[in-house]
Amino acid sequence: MKRSALKMPPEKAYSYILRCADDTLYTGWTTDVLARIKAHNAGTGAKYTRGRQPVELVYYEVCASKIEARKREWAIKQLTRKQKEALIQEWQKPEEYDVL
Repeated sequence: MKRSALKMPPEKAYSYILRCADDTLYTGWTTDVLARIKAHNAGTGAKYTRGRQPVELVYYEVCASKIEARKREWAIKQLTRKQKEALIQEWQKPEEYDVL
């Protein structure tokens, strides 16, 4: 049954970029940014970030759905490092994520 038929609100999802301890950038998507960052730092996130902790959230975007978040993640992964750094520089981290 479609979500709209059930009158359920759409799920929010996020595309994000992390800066790893070795200064590499990791791009992913999630439905819970804080929990995902904690998982990456605990070594239970992506295989790529294991051994590259601590990671720092340097960019994220709110997307309308998981599908949109995955599409945006792919688009970000196609950017050069220079373009990713420009995206990061332009971004203003919301105050609620100052703990990251």
